[in-house]
Amino acid sequence: MISSFFGKTKPINYIILLVFLFVFYWYVHFSWLQSTFEPQKFLGQAGILGLLMLSIFLVNFILKKNKITGGNSLAILFYTLLVVIFPATLADHNAIIASFFLLLAIRRLLSFKSLKNLKLKIFDASFWIMMASLFYDWAILYLLVVYIAIYFYEAKNIRNWLVPLVAVIAHILITMAYLVLTDNMDFMLGHYQLDFHFDQEYFLELRHSFRFGTYVFLSLLLAVLGFIKLSNVGVGKLVLLRLIVLWFLTGLMIKVLKSSQEVKPIMLTFFPGVVFIANYVEGIKKKKIREMVLWAAIILSFVVFVTASL
Repeated sequence: MISSFFGKTKPINYIILLVFLFVFYWYVHFSWLQSTFEPQKFLGQAGILGLLMLSIFLVNFILKKNKITGGNSLAILFYTLLVVIFPATLADHNAIIASFFLLLAIRRLLSFKSLKNLKLKIFDASFWIMMASLFYDWAILYLLVVYIAIYFYEAKNIRNWLVPLVAVIAHILITMAYLVLTDNMDFMLGHYQLDFHFDQEYFLELRHSFRFGTYVFLSLLLAVLGFIKLSNVGVGKLVLLRLIVLWFLTGLMIKVLKSSQEVKPIMLTFFPGVVFIANYVEGIKKKKIREMVLWAAIILSFVVFVTASL
């Protein structure tokens, strides 16, 4: 039974998903997107694939460390299925890199709850967000979530509010030093323009709008159900869920601000999305129903992929 198989965390689960991602990534590039093999670009593509595969481990680590989901592999399964549903995001290398840095950021953000080394965690989260902004300028919006987290956990300490600014300044100094050494100062001047490019034709195209709309609706619906479920559990986990919802909404905002035929930042929302989905599936107590839901999710994901390829 697939629910029993992914209901535990075993090395075989990682192996199966990573092998699938490896095959699927190259299939999308060479068959679905009809890319040609270029030796000079191969190492770069392999490095991007490595970050994508490393993201699977990072997602599982974050969820286990913060006890957001149970001891299972459902979250990384759904993360992989979202890649299948939105395969075009694999063509946008900036999406994969920015998503990886944002996973590092939210890892530190969710650890605020312990209040240990809080200033260091605020600095790290802010710095990783700025790293992500090198690939998507609008990713800088995630700094707002950092400030909201400070308000939730330790708002009275004024120095906490200044730490993100220190991280931004440190990031600018390091980036400027690198650009000076590589004689590429034009990058900084032209990158952070924060322009609003709403591609109306992209969103009106049925195959994009239907998938995107269904994904957003289900994610938000499951988030609401998660709040209802946790209403009697305690404040701690509710705060975590609020931050994850804010992370999801920020990703949606960037999706609207940046999306086009070439730029597809939907992957930025995958982590919070799988949190909502995995928590819901975990809550299904009847094994037969949970089994049916998992099979339906897998089958529908590939149906969506096939129909999008036509």
